[in-house]
Amino acid sequence: MTGIKDVARAVDMSTATVSRALRGLPGVSDETRVRVMETARRLGYVPSPGAAALASGKTRTVAVVVPFVTRWFFAAVVEGAEEVLRDRGYDLLLYNLGGDEAARHRVFETSLLTKRVDAVLVLSLKPSPDELIRLDHLGRPVTVVGADVPGWATVRIDDEQAARHATDHLLDLGHRRIAYVGGAVEGVLDFTAPAARLAGYRAAIEAVGIAPDAALEADGSFTVAGGVRAGHRLLSAPERPTAIFAGSDEMAFGVLRAARELGLRVPEDLSVIGIDDHEMSVIFDLTTIAQPVREQGRIAAQQVLAALTAQYWVPEQVVLPTRLVVRRTTAPPSDG
Repeated sequence: MTGIKDVARAVDMSTATVSRALRGLPGVSDETRVRVMETARRLGYVPSPGAAALASGKTRTVAVVVPFVTRWFFAAVVEGAEEVLRDRGYDLLLYNLGGDEAARHRVFETSLLTKRVDAVLVLSLKPSPDELIRLDHLGRPVTVVGADVPGWATVRIDDEQAARHATDHLLDLGHRRIAYVGGAVEGVLDFTAPAARLAGYRAAIEAVGIAPDAALEADGSFTVAGGVRAGHRLLSAPERPTAIFAGSDEMAFGVLRAARELGLRVPEDLSVIGIDDHEMSVIFDLTTIAQPVREQGRIAAQQVLAALTAQYWVPEQVVLPTRLVVRRTTAPPSDG
C-alpha cells in the first residue's frame, strides 16, 4: 500500500512538506501543491482522515444539523452547502433530527460534536440559551440558517416580510377573505419560519382593517399531505375563502390538489400563493414568493470556512432578498 513516504520520495521532498500540500495548509507554493497532488493521485495514495485529524487537530468535516432531511427546503440548503465544502476539500456530516426531541438533545447537549467536526451549520432551528452556551463551548465556527440569532453568524430571509408580500399580493387583487395554511408555531424543534410567516399574514390583513380569524388559519405541517388536509378543511367550510396563502410551496401544492378534488377552479374560484419557488412550482404554475434556498447553504458554508482560516472573524448576519413571481394560480376574485 502506498504511503506518504512513497509520495515524498517520488517528488524528492520531506514528508512534512508533502503532508502540508495534501492538507491544503499554508507555506506551500501552488506549483508544489499541484505537483504533490498529481503524484499522490498517480501513485494511488489515499490519506487517512483519522491520521490527518490527529496530526493537525482538524477533521476537515463540517456538521449540518437538519430538522427533516427529506423535506425539500432542508435538502436544497444542504446541497448548496455541500457544493462549497466539497470544492474546499471538506466533508459534510449530517445530523438528521427527524422531528425528534431526543435527537436534538443528543446533538446539542452531549459531546456528540466534540472532536468530530471543525464547524457546525444549524438549519432553521433557533438554539435555546443553553444550546448556544454549549455551541460556544465547542470553540468552533457556527452559522445558523433560517433564524435570527443576535451575535451569531446567520443566513436567512425576512420570513415575516415575505409573508406580508404574499398576502399583499392577494389583497391588491381584491381578495378580502384570505386563509392561511402554515405550521405549528410551538413545538420541540422551535422552527422560526411558521411563527414569522403567520405574523406577516396577520399584519398584512390587519393593515387593511381585517381582523384575524382562527377559522381561516390551518396547520399544514409544511408538507404536501398537510396542505391537502388543510385545504379540504378550509374549502369545505360554509363560507370558504376566495384565496389561500400557504407558508410553503409544498403546502400550496396540497391546497391545489384539495381544490381540484372539491371541484374548484384555480384561479377562477380560488387564488393560491406560496413561498419558496420550489423547482416544481413552474409545473404547477404556482404564484409564489421566491427565496434563494441553495444560496443560503452556500453562504453559510462560506461563512464557517472563512472563520476557519481567518485570524480575526466577526460573525455576519446575512438577510437575502425575496421576490414575487406571478404565475397562473392568482387572479382577482370572481363576482360570483
